[in-house]
Amino acid sequence: MISETVTIPSGRADLTGDLVVPAGARGVVVFAHGSGSSRLSPRNRAVAEALRRAGFGTLLMDLLTGDEERRDSATAEYRFDIPLLARRLVDAVDWLGRRPDTADLPAGLFGASTGAAAALVAAAERPGRVSAVVSRGGRPDLADAALPRVTAPVLLVVGGDDGTVLDLNRRAAEALRAEHAVHVVPGATHLFPEPGALEEVAGAAAGWFRDHLGTGNGGEPPA
Repeated sequence: MISETVTIPSGRADLTGDLVVPAGARGVVVFAHGSGSSRLSPRNRAVAEALRRAGFGTLLMDLLTGDEERRDSATAEYRFDIPLLARRLVDAVDWLGRRPDTADLPAGLFGASTGAAAALVAAAERPGRVSAVVSRGGRPDLADAALPRVTAPVLLVVGGDDGTVLDLNRRAAEALRAEHAVHVVPGATHLFPEPGALEEVAGAAAGWFRDHLGTGNGGEPPA
């Protein structure tokens, strides 16, 4: 069992994360939060707890430093910088691959809002390492040209009453060449505050990672 606060180097930044890996874990899922959020997001933490109960390790990390968070809260200059966020996710995946206690565990990515775009770009950059991706109320459309390069199976979870985002997810799904699915939570809005909605997200994510983590395609996108 691993449970520790960690520091993940990424370029000139040192990023803080909470790493929890149960004994006998079948993989580890890195979380990418949405705009204006952090590793303390109660929604992501609820999903992470459910994934740990399902036998997965989790890494909840801040994609921005403290100084960047303060600047972003005033200017919003970082929250839509998908290349920056994706690069930091890639560094986190590589960091897990260098740790003796996590190197042999397949990696998955769970992205929310703009973090979903960063997760998809990171998955495209590390096709041999990232085995599955789940998006919660995400903006996969912001991954743009990276979408056809993703080889890991992708699950897009969207609220049925989150109309604009649902449309954007369906359009992004058309650009994916990897195995993918769109899971619509009936009656749910963007942050899934409705009774039972977040639990459905967690259950869908656990099922996707259970089926695909460690078995995703590597290398070139499928024809």
